[in-house]
Amino acid sequence: MKGTVVVTDFEFADLELEREILDGAGYKLVSAQASSPGELLEVCAHADGVINQYAQITAEVIKGLKSAKVISRYGIGVNTIDVDAATRAGIAVANVPDGSLHEVSEHAAAMILSLSRGLNELGNSVRSGRWDYTAAGRLFRLRGRTLGLIGFGHIPQTLVGKLSGFGLNVLAYDPYADPTVAEALGVRLVKLDELLAASAFVSVHVPLTAGTKHLIGARELGMMRSDGVLINTSRGPVVDEKALVVALKSGQIAGAGLDVFETEPMPADHPLCTLSNVVLSPHAAWYSEDSEAEIRRKTTENVVEILNGRECARLVNRV
Repeated sequence: MKGTVVVTDFEFADLELEREILDGAGYKLVSAQASSPGELLEVCAHADGVINQYAQITAEVIKGLKSAKVISRYGIGVNTIDVDAATRAGIAVANVPDGSLHEVSEHAAAMILSLSRGLNELGNSVRSGRWDYTAAGRLFRLRGRTLGLIGFGHIPQTLVGKLSGFGLNVLAYDPYADPTVAEALGVRLVKLDELLAASAFVSVHVPLTAGTKHLIGARELGMMRSDGVLINTSRGPVVDEKALVVALKSGQIAGAGLDVFETEPMPADHPLCTLSNVVLSPHAAWYSEDSEAEIRRKTTENVVEILNGRECARLVNRV
């Protein structure tokens, strides 16, 4: 065997897909369900490559990696990995930014459509024996309304295409956006405050960093329209949940669609669970059988490419 690759943690039924790829490339797979720094160091200290899902690969853990050349994360976000520490240690970090573009954009679209038609409230009214088309309150057609995208990477760009037939005006806030891409998609780039004030639907698509934590807080929610709804399929801590609960309960905003939360799993007694104007899902926007297979395959291929000294197109850092 050329070396060892450790999967720190996973929620799949098995690792046969990863094992087949690694076996074929001459690497031994070691599976774990580690979470604490001690557990991670025990299994990863002498690994040549590390595959990671939710376990936190901190600077402390990275310091204890004696042989690692690469850490590859399932999915797009790398907030579980201290990328700066990995870079200083000469360890490549890779991800899969294109594994669930369709799934996440479709999930965001589904939440927008569900909230725009009041499907939670209407469904509850039928189940309770109340046959009332006004149970969801005031509803408005989508055509002519404004969708605001916070972040304008590949997922929100894909979302624009999927919603193009609904006649929405689209704004985006992203300091790093390419104006030519926005223009080609018919999207107007604006400041965050303008987007919040103008949009009936605000959909969040930014990574979790020190600069984006609680990007949407009490101030930002206060700038939204009273008939506006917030969609978050990115990372939970980007939104201040306490402020969001207050805004929803007070009628400051009309609703929310949330796939991600500040604490996951979200406690069953969380106030968000009691609100009928909130659509919830358990960090599932990324998932389909197709995307799971693609993400697992590409995550493992990242490791093989880097360990074999080949160019990896999905590198997050440069070492």
